[in-house]
Amino acid sequence: MIKAKARVTLLALLLPLLLNATHILKDDLLKPQASKIVEDISDELSEKTGIDIYTIATNERFKVGANLVEYSKRYESNISKQSVILIFAPNAKLTENSEQRGRVGVIPSSKDIATLYSRANVLDAILGVVATKDSNSNEDKYNIGIVQGVSELADEIASSRGVKLSKTIPNETNTIIEYIKIPVYLGSLFVLWIFLFRPLVMRIKNGKQE
Repeated sequence: MIKAKARVTLLALLLPLLLNATHILKDDLLKPQASKIVEDISDELSEKTGIDIYTIATNERFKVGANLVEYSKRYESNISKQSVILIFAPNAKLTENSEQRGRVGVIPSSKDIATLYSRANVLDAILGVVATKDSNSNEDKYNIGIVQGVSELADEIASSRGVKLSKTIPNETNTIIEYIKIPVYLGSLFVLWIFLFRPLVMRIKNGKQE
């Protein structure tokens, strides 16, 4: 009963985000915080340029050589005429003889839209995060990578149209990952204080009082 109430409460909290997720066509990966950032960036770009970024974050296990352009067409009825679809599929198989997985698709609605950004820069923004070797979980890397990719794509489109966006984030992979690590470091310092340094300080203090 308690679990059921908790699920209902969680759904009530997330429902506004889900209902407003007009720029996220499929979401198997994003946390609510990352989803909101993606929507905010996409909304601002749409308002200022009339160009939409649509995100597909999918766990689908695409076969080797799967055509992402053809795959994106199933969403045609949900997108605008001036747009770019960003597909992030970490479980897509690359080759038959390799265990490596992961594909990213950047699909413009027209050749004119494609000239407004660098596909290579967008891929670098995403893969620079996902490929980083550190203690962050794959889930966190996927979320950061998607956010960074959408941000880079939006910034480049806006710049090409002579517009400045306020909701994008700097393309500084290391900086973002360090921000994520800060709470972990603070938590570790707190544990050290409680279990090691504080007892030591108290013993010294009590010894002086005696």
